[in-house]
Amino acid sequence: MMIRNQVEHVVSTVQDCQSGISVDLFLHLSLLPAVLIAGVLSFLQKRARRLAIDHRLPFLGGRFAIVVPLDTIGSLSNRWSYGFAFGAVSASVLLLFSERYIPFTVPPWAKAIMYLVGALEVGLAYFPFFACLSTPFRGAGAVLGILYSLSWIIVTVWDTFTCPNGKILGEYQKMIVQWPCILSLIFLLGRFVYMLVKAVRIHLQLEQEDPEELIEQHQVQHVKSLLRKTPAHSKPLSWFQSRVYEWDPYFKFPNRIIGTATISLIGLYTITLADYSLSNVAFDQVDRWKNTLKQLVTSCNQTEHIGAMVPQLEEFIDVARKSWLATTFFASLNSVAYTFHVLACYRKHLKRLWKGQKGFLPEKFHNPRSAGSVASIARYSGWQIAFTLWGYLIVHFVHFLFALLFVYLLVLPIQHGKALSMLTNLGIILLTISLVIALVVLQVFVVQIFFLQDKLSPTDKEKPLALNNRKAFHCFNYFFFFYNVVMGISTCILRLLCSIVVGTWLVSRIDRTIMQRGYETMDAGYSTWVGMIFADHYHNNPVIVCFCQLMVSNSLERHTVSAYSTFSSTPSESPLKSRARRRWMLFHTLLRNPHLILLRKHHLSSSSSLQTSSSPQSDTTVQAWVMASQTQSRQAASPEIIITLAEGC
Repeated sequence: MMIRNQVEHVVSTVQDCQSGISVDLFLHLSLLPAVLIAGVLSFLQKRARRLAIDHRLPFLGGRFAIVVPLDTIGSLSNRWSYGFAFGAVSASVLLLFSERYIPFTVPPWAKAIMYLVGALEVGLAYFPFFACLSTPFRGAGAVLGILYSLSWIIVTVWDTFTCPNGKILGEYQKMIVQWPCILSLIFLLGRFVYMLVKAVRIHLQLEQEDPEELIEQHQVQHVKSLLRKTPAHSKPLSWFQSRVYEWDPYFKFPNRIIGTATISLIGLYTITLADYSLSNVAFDQVDRWKNTLKQLVTSCNQTEHIGAMVPQLEEFIDVARKSWLATTFFASLNSVAYTFHVLACYRKHLKRLWKGQKGFLPEKFHNPRSAGSVASIARYSGWQIAFTLWGYLIVHFVHFLFALLFVYLLVLPIQHGKALSMLTNLGIILLTISLVIALVVLQVFVVQIFFLQDKLSPTDKEKPLALNNRKAFHCFNYFFFFYNVVMGISTCILRLLCSIVVGTWLVSRIDRTIMQRGYETMDAGYSTWVGMIFADHYHNNPVIVCFCQLMVSNSLERHTVSAYSTFSSTPSESPLKSRARRRWMLFHTLLRNPHLILLRKHHLSSSSSLQTSSSPQSDTTVQAWVMASQTQSRQAASPEIIITLAEGC
């Protein structure tokens, strides 16, 4: 509800301004050209298998195949183009939290259906951007993409500059909110122009088309790095690489992850603007209520007790306003850091799975279900975006509570001249906590000194887990039993508070479970994360993909080249090795076709003296079979004899 209200106020167009056509209205009108573009791209493609309709309508020729807008599993091409396509979608994705994309009202029981219809409408309206990027018909896709993206740019820019003002952010509200979407649309237009130029150059044979292979270059380099010997002295990592992020040139994030991060960042930008603007409006309204209450208290001559509450209320409103606005920056910065940290965890977890390491996962997730893993790929992007936006609001509220505690416990007492009492209370609290921690450490220290046996070896780091002075230990355990009961109450409360704070702080971290050990399966977000990385691991493991590429290449060679493709020489081979391969091919051919032996040049010249015979053809046949029998009898001979025979041939 909070996200929906904020998005409706900030992302929405201003109702008082009439610009002729708005982006929301164009979203509905763009369904017709989107369907036409999808139909054209479907007509251009041919189905791999024939259906029953092809026999009834043979003139179709197997056309009207399924148009794939985005390969979310194995494709790593056009990753940033898809990222900007998701950036263009971000504004309409945020509208899904509101009800404004439906031009009519619906009953409350039909809201779930309305959200489904709205999601399908947004997906269909932006379908041409993705389909034109992924279609194999680059020329047609580029032309259609240019026309469609240009229409969206014109409408968005027109709506932004004709009605720039807003009631929330004031002047240039739409420009502040819509610039990420406009920038993404302009990038897509440039990408489609580049695709058109490249398609024309390929058609004019000025450029060769990129070969379609299963494997990417970075995956090849990753496999090569595995086969290299690790250097004894590697270059030390910098502070940024060891503490923040280490760049890996042999790893690429799939377009699904890049698109999710793009929408998350743009959504955080929009929700931060909404949070900032609506909080100002809300606190202004509270100030008006405060002034009204103050006037009522003054006019009605209320008691001193009620009159004394007014300054405290004013102080609380002022502190709450400043604390909320100050923590807005920290909450947004925290959410942005989480978004990039999730990318780093995705790479780290995948590389661990490539090495066969599953110890970082709970034991229940070591063998996930296949159906659940594939379904997790479809769920992950939407859930990650929702978790990021909701996590921002929850983390912001947690920061706000900590800011209030800091101000009321430290700042206000100093301002009111109560620093001494504040320091006294703070000292008592710190002393109590220090005593509790000291007694816990004391128990460990006493056990370490008196109740553990000596080290088995001087090189051992710790003493063995073997008791010493058992009677004294039993007395120690008995007397500390009563104190630990009292201390356990405060520890229990502290444990609950820490669990609440950490759980709410990490609610947007879908890569980490917030449930306790043994209950990880109840965390639907973490289950989706694990299933997604396992699906990517099985489909994009560089070693597996390299192996499949080798198998496919060998299979194509066997089907497209002759049976002697295994003897084919490559340009990189030395002349000596190439000559040896040709001789082996000659020997193999003559062994299978012995009648070709007499067609060799030196045999033709030596058999010219036999032309005076009455039946030269029969004599030639007999001589060929004799030489063939000699050749077959020497198959089991030593390699030197076989090489000599090949050279003689």
